[in-house]
Amino acid sequence: MKDEETHRYMSECAAEAARVARGVPAERLSDPTHCPGWDVRTLVDHWVLYTSHGLEHRALRKQLPDELVARDFTADPQWAQAYADQLERAVAAWADPAVWEGEVDLGMATMPATELAPMLVKEMAVHGWDVAAATGQEFRISDGAARLVLDVVERHGDLYRQYDGFAAVVPVAEDAPLFERALGASGRDPRRGAARTTG
Repeated sequence: MKDEETHRYMSECAAEAARVARGVPAERLSDPTHCPGWDVRTLVDHWVLYTSHGLEHRALRKQLPDELVARDFTADPQWAQAYADQLERAVAAWADPAVWEGEVDLGMATMPATELAPMLVKEMAVHGWDVAAATGQEFRISDGAARLVLDVVERHGDLYRQYDGFAAVVPVAEDAPLFERALGASGRDPRRGAARTTG
């Protein structure tokens, strides 16, 4: 059964991701980021690939083609608009209730679509914050979306660390905003950037 709440947060985070993408200056693409060994270009390419194309391909039960995996999306001066357009297509694909039924083949394993969808929203928000932090922006999401992200991070944190997806937990005050707590639990220091919730 389609999770209306998760889909709503997916749409919300996609809109915020598109906004942040439009705020990435071309001259900042070679700047370093807090992700070791990654400049802004590398981070953006990863973000675009997995949170827009990957999001749609998961819905359609298709694997990402090699051409997309190897593409430098930022080579297109209009990459931010292309990303926004692709995000819209991906979110629309998840609007189909049938997409939420059954399992999704992840290559090494399968996962119920209802369990995978929140993880994809987490990727959109956390990597969106990465890009925002690296380019002097804020990534703003509602407390509801932040709670979803925090739940995913706390539930699957050990799995992400097993595959070097998360660094060690960064201590954050227990009464900190939900998104800051999610960032800290994912190995990110909220003080490096601007994590904001919109209520």
